[in-house]
Amino acid sequence: MELRYFSHSAFQITCDDGLKILIDPFFNDNPISPVKAEDVEADYILISHGHWDHLGDTLSIAHRCNALCVCENELGLYLEGKGLRVHRMHVGGAFAFDFGRIKLTQALHSSVTPDNLCHGTPTGFVITITGKSLYHTGDTGLFSDMKLIGQLNNIHTMMVPIGDNFTMGIEDAAMACDFVKPAQAVPMHYNTFDLIKANPEDFCAKINPNGIECKIMNFGDQITI
Repeated sequence: MELRYFSHSAFQITCDDGLKILIDPFFNDNPISPVKAEDVEADYILISHGHWDHLGDTLSIAHRCNALCVCENELGLYLEGKGLRVHRMHVGGAFAFDFGRIKLTQALHSSVTPDNLCHGTPTGFVITITGKSLYHTGDTGLFSDMKLIGQLNNIHTMMVPIGDNFTMGIEDAAMACDFVKPAQAVPMHYNTFDLIKANPEDFCAKINPNGIECKIMNFGDQITI
């Protein structure tokens, strides 16, 4: 499978059969995104929480592509009210889709949609496809139960925020990786705005001594998992 990073927390997984999974598709209002919403295709869209920079362009992409949105229950009810196809889940729950398995994890954050209403709780995702598990933490602070997520799921690739202020900074993100012990870590949620400026090389320097491969992905880059 292929993993593409668009910037902020937006990723696309392309399965070996061509099926496409978008995560937190924030494009049109993103000052550093290399693409616009109309350039992207999706069969599934995973939304970690309702903030404008994560819900992003979900509505326009999902309507255009008839994509199935996967998210926490109350956010899912909100999206159903917008006419989208939704699979609603909750923290700790997992479901087997046609491409693989998704499990929702907790995230220490909040979830308010652009209309300033609270819709459920923020989440992360453990996505398992063809025997490899990817952990997108969502927007979160550090929490010790990340150790259990690592122990229970044998994470290959961890997508972890490093921008600080709204999420973990570099120090806490490095400790999160030490908790989870993925084979590789991809820093995310940084340099989109001045408030979350961070140097991903500093993050790599923190995790490399732990034997974790650091994958800095330039905006638009794609790697094979």
